[in-house]
Amino acid sequence: MNHQETLEFTKIKEILISHAVTEKAKKRFSEMDMILDEGKLRRKLRETTEARKMLDTTGAPPLGDVSKVMKLVDAAQRGEMLSVNELEEIRLFTVVCERMIRYLNKSADSGLLLADFGKGISELPQLRSEIERCIRNDGVDDYATKTLCSLRRQRAVLETAIKNKLEEILRKNKAYFSESFVSGRNGRFTLPVRKEYKHAIQGSVVDISSTGATCFIEPAAVARLREELEQIRIEENNEVRKILYFLSCLVSDEAEIIKRNIDYLEELDYIFAKGKLSIDICGVEPLINLNGSVKIREGRHPLINRNTCVPLSIEFGDTIHGVIITGPNTGGKTVALKTVGLCLMMANCGLHVACESADVCMRAAILCDIGDGQSISENLSTFSSHITNIIDIIKRMNQETLVLLDELGSGTDPAEGMGIAVSILDELKKSGCLFMVTTHYPEIKVYAENTEGVINARMAFDKESLLPLYRLEIGEAGESCAFYIAMKLGFPAHMLSRAYQAAYRNVDDRGEAAGNHALTGNGTYLYNQETTCKNTLPRIQRTEVIRPIQSEKIRKKFTMGDSVMVYPQKKTGIVYEPVNDLGELVVQIQKRKLTVNHKRVKLLVPASEMYPDGYDFSIVFDSVEVRKKHHQMERKYQKDMEIVYPVNDSQK
Repeated sequence: MNHQETLEFTKIKEILISHAVTEKAKKRFSEMDMILDEGKLRRKLRETTEARKMLDTTGAPPLGDVSKVMKLVDAAQRGEMLSVNELEEIRLFTVVCERMIRYLNKSADSGLLLADFGKGISELPQLRSEIERCIRNDGVDDYATKTLCSLRRQRAVLETAIKNKLEEILRKNKAYFSESFVSGRNGRFTLPVRKEYKHAIQGSVVDISSTGATCFIEPAAVARLREELEQIRIEENNEVRKILYFLSCLVSDEAEIIKRNIDYLEELDYIFAKGKLSIDICGVEPLINLNGSVKIREGRHPLINRNTCVPLSIEFGDTIHGVIITGPNTGGKTVALKTVGLCLMMANCGLHVACESADVCMRAAILCDIGDGQSISENLSTFSSHITNIIDIIKRMNQETLVLLDELGSGTDPAEGMGIAVSILDELKKSGCLFMVTTHYPEIKVYAENTEGVINARMAFDKESLLPLYRLEIGEAGESCAFYIAMKLGFPAHMLSRAYQAAYRNVDDRGEAAGNHALTGNGTYLYNQETTCKNTLPRIQRTEVIRPIQSEKIRKKFTMGDSVMVYPQKKTGIVYEPVNDLGELVVQIQKRKLTVNHKRVKLLVPASEMYPDGYDFSIVFDSVEVRKKHHQMERKYQKDMEIVYPVNDSQK
């Protein structure tokens, strides 16, 4: 089991990695583990404290990632030529070194040993000044050497001469050219000459346009100048390479100093990242002891919001080696275990802890079983997972370990689980380790009361608001409060009494079962409480299901305007709406619209025989007033005008 992950120490390491800027520091944090050497641990804690002080007083240090610089130095030592950009990286590194020295020197008078790192970092003034002199504006400067300066002047003169010569030819022979511009083709200066005049310009044809109408000719006079220019460019390029090789050799000469500076900067990055974490969690430096005691005052879980986290105080380890924590569910027992475990793990890694003060012992390991660990893929139940972890813990624990067990003995038959829990506690006590255990078993509370070196603790609970207080109280056994919470929430009294009988097989002082009593929070009975449960649930209102008709033939049996007979009244009417999904249609009888089932309607004369195609049935079904309003509305918008249709009468 990954105990660091269980205690969420991996999340602490992720925060540290985010604060680090060098790859080496990030890698060290990913591999961070508890320190077993007392002297080294005290030194690492002091460094974290001093880094925190410097951050508070001087601000963040001028650190940067130096991993690329190390690769460049190795390349220079192999005789490789560094590029302009790579030499600029080296220059920036020298600047970081100088700034870091000044930063550390600001704290030299404060007596902080961390400031002595500034004495180990060396400035590289010659290397920096040479790179700055030779490298400017992302290139080798014209004045890096006299030779380079002369070559670049010659190049500029030749480029100007070529430009002037081409412009002169263009100006004197405009009729020969299809365009009045200079074109670069295959690295040569050419003019766009019309095909018919290609022999009029002395020179070499370098290219021909896709249409064949234009020849790109390099004039002979320009060709001579271009050859001189190419020669100058070759000499210039060679001179630039000489300068870059010279600067690369300077880097190689200073390689040992650069690498030593890198080591110092990576170490400082590691230390200051720990200081930044201390600021994040409002941490303090813990005291370290070897006598096996733990004293935490106002300790907080560093990953829980400071404004909502309820701090805990705990002290054990001198004569008390085991703490049994009991209390209601969601009361904070698991958080208490993780807070203590994470506090010790962070302290033993040289980190500050989130509390007002702490005096904790060095531990060789922190072993824990927290969470249900249930796994379908591995076929592990909650109980199986707990036992598997505990067996591994028992094999590894000794006097120098801290063991944290959550919900000891849970996940199985209560009687058997309690027996296993007691046997585990005996083994923990026998090993001499420090241990903290959470449980609900009342027998375990009795075990703690009667066993030397083991003490009860509880998570406080507000019985009025029914809310956990998340406050750890040492020396008192807690209650699960299940009966009390159930009673306060309205659990029927006779059921509560039966539950108490089943749990504790209790009878009152008259020898009668507590069948009509309910328990109060302190274990006494309340008489004359309501013992019946009133059924206040609403009743289901059933609706008769009307099945829609399925036959398409019935749907088409009647159409608007059909003359029909309605039974049993035997009245004649006109169909207003055809048959719907429920098998009903609307028939107008004496200006009244009735909804009737299709089985009670007989067709007399179909509408197709009574009315011509496109007949306006509103004449039959609507009043004169309604038709008039329709006409007005169709012509233009009529404010406040409305048409009200009468509701159909149902005669099913």
